[in-house]
Formats: sequence, C-alpha cells, structure tokens
Amino acid sequence: MPMLRIREAAELLGVSDDTIRRWIDDGDLPTGNDQSGRKTVDGAALAAYSRKSAAAGPKDPLSVASSARNRFAGLVTRVVTDTVMAQVEMQCGPFTVVSLMSSEAVRDLNLEPGSVAVAVVKATTVIVETSGAK
Repeated sequence: MPMLRIREAAELLGVSDDTIRRWIDDGDLPTGNDQSGRKTVDGAALAAYSRKSAAAGPKDPLSVASSARNRFAGLVTRVVTDTVMAQVEMQCGPFTVVSLMSSEAVRDLNLEPGSVAVAVVKATTVIVETSGAK
C-alpha cells in the first residue's frame, strides 16, 4: 500500500500540512512511519477520506439537475475575448479550469472576473499518469 509523507498528502489535496495533522489528530487518517521515522499517511485511507470529503465539497451555486458528474464550483479569474471566441479561466479549489467558448456565451452568462460559476466537464478521454515507481 502506498504511504505518503504529510507534506505530500497536503499537496495532493491542496490543503496545509496542519490540516492533515488535524485530520490525523481527529482520528480521520491512520498513520505509520517511513524508514527515516517520519510520519506517513496511508494512501488508500487518504483517497477514501478525500472522496468522502469531496462529496461535501463546495456547494454548487446552480442547483440544477445534470447527468454530468464532473462539476467544479469556482470563481472566474480571467476572461479574454475577441470578436468570436473567448477563454474563461476559473479557480475551482486548488485547480485551474480553462474553457474556450463563444464570446456570445460569455456575454449571455455575464462572465467576468469575480463571477461564481460551475465548470462541467464531460470528456471522452481521461489520461492517468504515475511515476511508475512501486
């Protein structure tokens, strides 16, 4: 089973080291020690905890019914438009999501920096990479 150092776990979830330590102290995450004696978190337990926590994640401000499961509530941080197309950047938790859409759609949705919106992702291809280390 993969073991992660506290800092690695924090970086993966976009939280502080102190937050991971608090979850450990609250009994939410089991720990162990690596060969150097540093505290580690079980990767499978961290994955399960993050999944459970994500279900409660940021509230979707739209409250609409949708078949898409990949919905990321966030804040519009940048909008670049020309006469036909636009690029809209959003900060959704620790992730930046970029959407290309028509300039007309940007105007219709009143998108501007500071707007609250939901990015809905429906992809046919999702690529997963690892370091290959065991």
